[in-house]
Amino acid sequence: MPPTINTIAPSQGPTSGGTTVTLSGTGMTGATAVRFGSTNATSFVVNSATQITAVSPARAAGAVAVTVVHPTGNSNSVTFTYVAAQVPVVTGMAPTSGPTSGGTSVTLMGTGFTGATAVTFAGVPAASFTVVSATQIAAVTPSGTAGAAVVTVTTPGGSSAPNTFFFYAAPPVLNSVVPAQGSAAGGTVVKLTGSSLLNASAVTFGSANATSFTVVSATQIDATAPPGSGSSPITVTTPGGTSNPVAFAYIATPNLTALVPAIGPTSAGTVVTLTGTDLATASAVTFGGTAVPFTVVSDTHITASVPAGPAGPVTVTVTTAGGTSPGLTYTRVAPPGL
Repeated sequence: MPPTINTIAPSQGPTSGGTTVTLSGTGMTGATAVRFGSTNATSFVVNSATQITAVSPARAAGAVAVTVVHPTGNSNSVTFTYVAAQVPVVTGMAPTSGPTSGGTSVTLMGTGFTGATAVTFAGVPAASFTVVSATQIAAVTPSGTAGAAVVTVTTPGGSSAPNTFFFYAAPPVLNSVVPAQGSAAGGTVVKLTGSSLLNASAVTFGSANATSFTVVSATQIDATAPPGSGSSPITVTTPGGTSNPVAFAYIATPNLTALVPAIGPTSAGTVVTLTGTDLATASAVTFGGTAVPFTVVSDTHITASVPAGPAGPVTVTVTTAGGTSPGLTYTRVAPPGL
């Protein structure tokens, strides 16, 4: 029974020949020739009963019938189109930037890509490339040096003009974050300093995106922390990749449960023990809005000196890196009259 050809890939190539095509079908074993029109393939290999690879000979532009010659008879034909070689033109690409480490998948758009033999970035061959069509090539960038790299496509018709650039971006680096802790409720604005921070596309706290961020310069980003808990290292992502992490910790909102004593004179000097939770990072203690001297004894105890004030109740609060606590009431009592 004669062989059968089901598919040919690729189905077109330059008039200069040299295109390696794969013929898939049945009954290929024992084939004696592969013909492009009336011209034998430059060479061919029977890979299996279902596949032959053949190299196209040179021919004039146009479509030809490809057949497999076999002692049992010739196969059916499939069409291969010869395309006149033309100088390739690159008109665009996406994306237009990536890390210096390479590995970015880039789609090149243009014309005359059929039969492309090379794609280079600043003279360095692409890690790999596939000619998708006469107007599109899929390529993977090699490693490169930060900056603009001219992209060139070479075909039997010549090389494209050096007018399209891929921009290699250095990987971002973070050196510090200030402050390095904030409220579990989110909303803390932090300043990230480092290098190569331009064109940042994301700032993350652990696995959560920042509520918002602003790229101030190549060395600074201001970001607002989302809600979170525990340790949440911060990273920045740019076209150059993802930065090293810098440590950031979420602090629970402080809570007050007791004041001892809760009543005192209108004069200054009474020492009150504040009991609660998450008090270790206290930065302020206020009585009726007035900041007072205090000492952090532990995560659950603070001692503070009450300021002088008029008789009556005042609200006592503690402020930490986690925020400001709900208030408890301290009452000043006027001394008895004479």
